[in-house]
Amino acid sequence: MRMVSLFFALLFAIIAPTIADDSTVWNLNVWGGKRAFTTGIETIKRVFEAEAPGSFELRINYGDALGPPKKNPESVRANAFEAAQFCVGYYPNKFPLLSVLELPFLLPTDLRQRANIEMEVLAHPFIVEEMAKRWNIKFFGPSFLPGYEFMGNKRIETVQDLKGVKMRISGLNATVLKLFGAVPTMVTAPEGYTALDRGTIDSFGFPYTYGFGSYKLYEVSKYVTEGFSMSGFMCFQGVNIEAWEAAPENVKQALPVAQTKAIEAMISAYEEADKYWLPIFREHVEIVKIAPSERAKLQEVSGKVWEQWAEDQTEKGRPGHEILNFVKATVKKHTN
Repeated sequence: MRMVSLFFALLFAIIAPTIADDSTVWNLNVWGGKRAFTTGIETIKRVFEAEAPGSFELRINYGDALGPPKKNPESVRANAFEAAQFCVGYYPNKFPLLSVLELPFLLPTDLRQRANIEMEVLAHPFIVEEMAKRWNIKFFGPSFLPGYEFMGNKRIETVQDLKGVKMRISGLNATVLKLFGAVPTMVTAPEGYTALDRGTIDSFGFPYTYGFGSYKLYEVSKYVTEGFSMSGFMCFQGVNIEAWEAAPENVKQALPVAQTKAIEAMISAYEEADKYWLPIFREHVEIVKIAPSERAKLQEVSGKVWEQWAEDQTEKGRPGHEILNFVKATVKKHTN
């Protein structure tokens, strides 16, 4: 009996490496833990692994376990790990054309419309080429965000109320708000609670509602807006091109289905987050409704920022006007 057991142990030792060598593993780096924002990639993982049982694994490494998030483009390009979460705003000038989707007030307020628009833009040849040539990356996972609102200790209902408010917001959104007298500053998400509590900032821009809830900012705030629905970070999951090409054929063919299911799962997760957090917010803060006419004032000014962005891209030899016009046409298609 002992000899039989030894035989099978040796046999397994010989076979096991072969099994491991035949399987495909993607390690994906993402910051933070499981939350509504990660529902999409968790859905894609389930779909991919079900299509290639035993021969494909997508390992989601939470909490920046594989390295600092600001180095994700370089790490995936070098295949230090196969895939990662990306948000364009974290990487100034690294995804210049894709930053079009971070232009203020360009995208509609409806979450499904936003998701559909982002998917079309991510498939545009200019964007595909930018990812591939600069970073050896292929987009595979949608990771859209709800519109940004503001929570804090200054009541904001009109654009006039922005004057003098120290706001956590960055990038081109900050450019627009400064035109109305806001004082933009950059505070990281983990620093937000203390910054609001100590008065270092007056208001914090974040995806509504789950962002505020996740970091408990309602505990140190008096007000939250509802209706600005600003563009925030443009986020997505990307994979090293060679890693994609080496994936099982079943996984590649399952990509459209996986993406569709990921979008549906994320929308559901954000809706569930709203149901959970809104009653809690009502107990702690005043929810200030922003009239569409006030948002329209910001959007009107934003048009000048859009055109300046396109001009800056064109001066650097990129098709800035072409991609902006494509996005504007895509927005129109999905909102009419």
